[in-house]
Amino acid sequence: MAVQLFLDMMSQPCRSVYMFAKKNNIPVEVKTVSLMNGEQYSEEFGKINPIRKVPALKDGDFCMGDSVAMMQYMAEKFKTPDHWYPADLQKRARVNEYLGWQPTGIRMHGSKMLYLKLSLPIVFKVEVPEEKMKDALENLDSSLKVIEDTFLQDKPFIIGDQISIADLVAVVEVMQPFAVGVDVFKDRPRLRAWKDRVVQAVGKELFDEAHKSIMGAKEAVKLIDSSKLEPVKAKMVKIMLS
Repeated sequence: MAVQLFLDMMSQPCRSVYMFAKKNNIPVEVKTVSLMNGEQYSEEFGKINPIRKVPALKDGDFCMGDSVAMMQYMAEKFKTPDHWYPADLQKRARVNEYLGWQPTGIRMHGSKMLYLKLSLPIVFKVEVPEEKMKDALENLDSSLKVIEDTFLQDKPFIIGDQISIADLVAVVEVMQPFAVGVDVFKDRPRLRAWKDRVVQAVGKELFDEAHKSIMGAKEAVKLIDSSKLEPVKAKMVKIMLS
């Protein structure tokens, strides 16, 4: 029986889960949940994940959320190659170290660029103050420096010579600001070389497929009816510009 994955490929965690499952030939059935259209609030999806976030997983009667936990679950159940989530205590600790850092270490800063570059100016027609953009870029730059200097150093991948789920979780976050026009690889040859190795390890076709939606985000947001999002506009502006 195939595992059901509920995904919106604009979401970074959804892309990492998707690439992991597909690269490891895990039998999955992908069901799209459009966050922009509010499909996460449907009664049906609420039964899969009461928290109403994607990604979500359904394996028979077993349901769960959280992208990292899903990849760990699939790695154990389907006995994926050891390098993805190593049995070796210290290598696994390195994976977990990155996974523990990334939610506040890089994700919040990469995600913010999506709002400042696309959502506020294009969807909500709100001008982003220059100082806010400068601060956000500086925070993102600091996070990228940590990835390079602390987690990668001179290694091909985060845990060494082979790719792990830590690299998948990292690369989708790095691609988020890149997709909206922030060249995160400029003057960062180590980061660019690492990203190229991740693409090679995953497979370019699969990598590009997973990132097709986010790479087309600039054009996609132009088609959004902003009037339907008016109820959340004030809250969004307050959060992003506070």
